[in-house]
Amino acid sequence: MIILVTGAGGPTGEAVSGHFRKNGHTVIAVDKEDVDLLDRTAVQGLADWIERDHGRVDGVVHLVGGWRGAGSFAETSLDDWDLLHDLLIRTLQNVSLAFEPLLRHSDNGRFVIVSAKAAETPSAGGAAYAAAKAAAEAWTLSLADALSGTGSAATILVVKALVNDAMRAEKPHAKFSGFTDVHDLAEAIGGLYDRPAAEVNGTRLDLTA
Repeated sequence: MIILVTGAGGPTGEAVSGHFRKNGHTVIAVDKEDVDLLDRTAVQGLADWIERDHGRVDGVVHLVGGWRGAGSFAETSLDDWDLLHDLLIRTLQNVSLAFEPLLRHSDNGRFVIVSAKAAETPSAGGAAYAAAKAAAEAWTLSLADALSGTGSAATILVVKALVNDAMRAEKPHAKFSGFTDVHDLAEAIGGLYDRPAAEVNGTRLDLTA
């Protein structure tokens, strides 16, 4: 399979890319140094290059993230909203619009985003983050509708937060209660290919349950 991982820098991208590579798949891992995902033309160029060189794409795992919070609702900065809009929504829009046609032609394609429990139960100080995550979910569900009836699916994986080995090493006494390990996330993404597209398309899979 040909798997694109966007926002691939850091432990989460490494875990997801590594999971697919060790299972024999071709991984194209890109981060902001490789492609400006806020540039619609650049992202379309990436899609065109993958189609030209590989003929198809079988997975797009969109890992671009970010977090901003405030001490209270009234202290929420709309500058934080602008930042989160670009990171969590605009990059998703550009990537999904460019790759939807390729996914439609895959026999077993998957488009995956990672969302947060905060989108369901926003806190007073987390308005900007929760709203951006909720918007990203709605956009992904629209993509799922577009993929309905094809061999591909768009799926939302929900976590409280992610944890990796470096975080544990930095805080050895922290419990990270309810957090999802990045390797478990990678396994969950890989597991989406073991189920029929129609079964996982347009679903929110809660990894905290």
